[in-house]
Amino acid sequence: MDRILLEITGTQRVDGQKDQLELTTMGTLRDDGTAYIIRYTEEQEPPLSPVKVTVRIQKDESAVEMTRTGAYDGCLLIEKSKRNLCHYGTEVGNLLMGIYGREIEASLNENGGSFKFGYDIDVNGAVASKNTINMVFSKSHNQ
Repeated sequence: MDRILLEITGTQRVDGQKDQLELTTMGTLRDDGTAYIIRYTEEQEPPLSPVKVTVRIQKDESAVEMTRTGAYDGCLLIEKSKRNLCHYGTEVGNLLMGIYGREIEASLNENGGSFKFGYDIDVNGAVASKNTINMVFSKSHNQ
């Protein structure tokens, strides 16, 4: 398992409007033979506790599973050219939504790499947003 410096950029498009979030944090990267597993923590505004995030990217770029645990839990399964029903926790309860995977890309070298995945979220069958997540990481030499 390697410690990594992780830069995440999430882009969301809703009704022609674009919103972008950026996060830089430390995390870990592990190769389990079939997938790359990234783990990191997202700090939240008090009084909410931090959210632990696990992202599992299949080496064959067929699927990404993102699990969030904390005040609100959620799990997104993104598979290329497939739609999955996923739940996402919010302050008003769980939301059931469709996730349609558009793209999954992985690029690694000995010093770091990047993962990119794009997906659409639909609620009641209507597309609510188009999303892209870009994760760029470098291995930390302070092990």
